[in-house]
Amino acid sequence: MTMPGKLKVCLAASGGGHLTELLKLAPIWAEHAPVFVTTHEAVVGELRKRGTVYVVGECNRRMPLKTLQVFARCARVVLRERPDVIVSTGAAAGCMLCLLGKLVGAKVVWVDSIANVQRISMSGRIIRPFANLFLTQWPELANKGHRIQYVGELI
Repeated sequence: MTMPGKLKVCLAASGGGHLTELLKLAPIWAEHAPVFVTTHEAVVGELRKRGTVYVVGECNRRMPLKTLQVFARCARVVLRERPDVIVSTGAAAGCMLCLLGKLVGAKVVWVDSIANVQRISMSGRIIRPFANLFLTQWPELANKGHRIQYVGELI
């Protein structure tokens, strides 16, 4: 249970660059109750200093059985934590968490990775219709008609 006035913010990113970008957003959840969801055990120690951490594993569309396992782990996190807001920089596990969170009433914020220079990521294209706020880090990819906004880059 979160303290009155604090939101339970679920922060979802696969390890590496996605997580680095997400951590650049630390000021937005500084006053709230963070719950981290990532794909690699290697980052757990550092994240535990900031909040609760779940590791759901890595997957992609070429790993259907692994994807189902990761989806089930993400569902357990969402049902257990009941986040108010989910913020994700991707990739697949972040996408799953956003979709599942939306089903339980969470607000969804998607920040597409800076690595996606020419088009929005596949996970981003899946999430866009469900996101309450969708941000790109490239002004060329912003599109008000599709509710994709550019407000700056993280790296």
